[in-house]
Amino acid sequence: MAEQQDSFVTAAEMLCEEVREVVLSLSESKRAAIQEIRLRVNKPLALTDGTATLFLEDNGRVLYSISDKAFRTTQRHLYDTFRRLCGYAVYSVENEVRHGYLTVKGGHRVGLCGTAVLTDGKLSAMSEVSSLNVRIARQVFGVAEDLIRRLYPFQGGVLLVGAPASGKTTMLRDMARCLSLGVGCRMMRTTVIDERGELSGTCHGIAANDLGLCDILNGYPKGEGILQAIRALSPQVIVCDELGTDEDCQLAAQGFHAGAMMIASLHAPDYQALLHRPQAKKLLQTGAFRTIVMLQSSDRPCTVAAVHTIEEGEDTVCCT
Repeated sequence: MAEQQDSFVTAAEMLCEEVREVVLSLSESKRAAIQEIRLRVNKPLALTDGTATLFLEDNGRVLYSISDKAFRTTQRHLYDTFRRLCGYAVYSVENEVRHGYLTVKGGHRVGLCGTAVLTDGKLSAMSEVSSLNVRIARQVFGVAEDLIRRLYPFQGGVLLVGAPASGKTTMLRDMARCLSLGVGCRMMRTTVIDERGELSGTCHGIAANDLGLCDILNGYPKGEGILQAIRALSPQVIVCDELGTDEDCQLAAQGFHAGAMMIASLHAPDYQALLHRPQAKKLLQTGAFRTIVMLQSSDRPCTVAAVHTIEEGEDTVCCT
């Protein structure tokens, strides 16, 4: 509980002073369940706990519906918060902003909405930020132990699948820790490709999250990270977040053919939706993944709904 409280505080500290004071006035009993903090221009400050959206009065009193008493975030609040999130050096995070997100100290991820700036018909920047969504990163120790014991000895790579806020990143983080330390399995050389900094929360070379004995390639694009790991780190396991492009399929195949077990995540609300995603089909065709772990929705994060095993040499998928 104390660690969850600390995660809430470190996320709140990223906000501008006035908004931060309102958020931190929320009672400690409520803080642990909060997953997201949303700021929208001239709209009520909103917090989500996985099941409901909450609003706050200036004194931290919780409202369960929109009211004139709800604290509203202004354009100045967003501007000041955005500059704070960027470390007062927007130019240094231009690439992340262009892709609509920032990852800040502690591994918290901030989604951005604003006005697209196009160059030759392609997105080149974002301006006039109109809303921010702070997703609170929490490390939950032991959440992956039962799953690892269930899957060990591994028959191949593992693909974690779920809807947004279903706990994919939290589960990946703990799987990496457990595998590197030999919790529920033999100790395995584990490399984490942390492209967005969410898994490790690395800042100035120090990981905010405990990933055990993992080697962490922080900020590396998946392709370069996988190649670097294969060249220099001799991993038995490579862990990365959010696959989904055609290039990702090729990268996963590279890691697999180099002898490393791949563990990664993919967005899909349910198993049938997964099977209809062209990217998912391509990923499975690489042979890099033999196990699909489906997670429950955001109201029960990090909860395994089902485990599906892909039989080698067959197109059928069996539920276990």
